[in-house]
Amino acid sequence: MDKYPDQKRAVQYLYPPIDPFDQRMVDVGDGHLIYMEQCGNPDGLPVVVLHGGPGGGCSPAMRRYFDPDVFRVILFDQRGCGRSRPHASVTDNTTWHLVADIERLRTLLNISDWAVFGGSWGATLALIYAQAHPDRVNRLILRGVFLATQAELDWFYGGGAGKFWPEQWSKFTALLSETELSDTIGAYNKRLFSGDRATEVLYGRAWSAWENALASIHSNGSTGESPGEYARAFARLENHYFINRAFLDQDGQILEQMDRIAHIPGHVVQGRYDMICPPHSAWNLAERWPNVELKMVRQAGHALSEPGISAELVRIMNRVAEGVA
Repeated sequence: MDKYPDQKRAVQYLYPPIDPFDQRMVDVGDGHLIYMEQCGNPDGLPVVVLHGGPGGGCSPAMRRYFDPDVFRVILFDQRGCGRSRPHASVTDNTTWHLVADIERLRTLLNISDWAVFGGSWGATLALIYAQAHPDRVNRLILRGVFLATQAELDWFYGGGAGKFWPEQWSKFTALLSETELSDTIGAYNKRLFSGDRATEVLYGRAWSAWENALASIHSNGSTGESPGEYARAFARLENHYFINRAFLDQDGQILEQMDRIAHIPGHVVQGRYDMICPPHSAWNLAERWPNVELKMVRQAGHALSEPGISAELVRIMNRVAEGVA
């Protein structure tokens, strides 16, 4: 604990997680119902939490970064995942649907503007949402930056990360033919949307296992077997977004549009040894963002649960709570 002193102050509200005071299903149209919860102080500083994936869903652990006396915390499961319904559906499920859902929640909750807290895909979505609605975001807190570029997808699904984890890459590609290795996202897409539930679960577990194995710097590659329906939903949604390049108009769009949010205060927490979202994306983002604080966390990978990353996020939110960030 001494290595991460900011966690000492946070421990009073790290465990147990804050209980929600509001849980409900919100009809966002297009046949989708999304799960939403609020916790903390109903009159506090509003912050919306965007989970990763796409397809991961929110969890009670995501509440632990916020002082419940100061923050009004809003979490929700994005379309098709977690407790949202229909489960694992990719129909009417794009980045722009999610951006509209975030705005719908803000309006429903009568919030004029809020802080946006997101990691991995949640960081991607936070940036895209802020660029679409810069007047509704007063601060961005991001972790494990993913910019949804072709280069990043090539790194993780084209063999780059596999050079560091050859045994796990071998398992990921073992279910494909030799001719399919040049497009693993496309090859998995055929199976994840085959219509055969057993096939979709098999490939969903393999897709999820590849990512989970690389999430923590302390990983030994052993991840256990994910529940079938969770793995299927996670893999289908992630693959759907990646094969469609996050539904952006052009490669590199987020960086190209950083001028839209240059005025918004930002904090980026990045694991130095993140194998899923390598640090160059966070660095490139910070180079175009004059109002950002970038913290490279040594001895940390990608996972939100990494001690150094958790400590840094707690430190940031404590400073926001005190009005000094």
